[in-house]
Amino acid sequence: MSARISLTLPDPERDHFQGSADAPIKLLEYGDYECPFCGDAHAMVQQIQRRLGDDLLFAFRNFPLANIHPHAEHAAEAAEAAAAQGNFWGMHDLLFKNQSALEDEDLAAYAGELRLDANGLIREVIASVYAPRIREDFKSGVRGGVNGTPTFFINGERYDGDLGQMLSVLTAQLS
Repeated sequence: MSARISLTLPDPERDHFQGSADAPIKLLEYGDYECPFCGDAHAMVQQIQRRLGDDLLFAFRNFPLANIHPHAEHAAEAAEAAAAQGNFWGMHDLLFKNQSALEDEDLAAYAGELRLDANGLIREVIASVYAPRIREDFKSGVRGGVNGTPTFFINGERYDGDLGQMLSVLTAQLS
């Protein structure tokens, strides 16, 4: 019998999240902006968010697999730099929408598209200003048994099922 892997629930004081902190369902993703499977999961998560509305809190933590995705670390830095300028989710969505274009010049263009300070964002990315935050996310994932992306936790319990069935599993949580 395998042990259930659990993780600390998303922390609204620390994590990037969408939805109410009081939502009955808390979905946490560890993701990598260059991972094609995370890109597929992103569209699925957006569908789940539309379907569950106020019943869902969705949180995202960085888990860049830099050894196989050379742009993942800078993409995560760009998302964190955008967060510092008040638009994590806008950058998050653009990074997943444009996974094949994650060079620093692309990141600056996305910042401009979001009306952020693109020069400041790129300076912070290059200086690895948010590396400690990203390492903290990564380490929390490793402690929780994350070894690939995407990895999801539902109400603190790791979800290893079919991603196509996740909406049904989440809906069952409401019963």
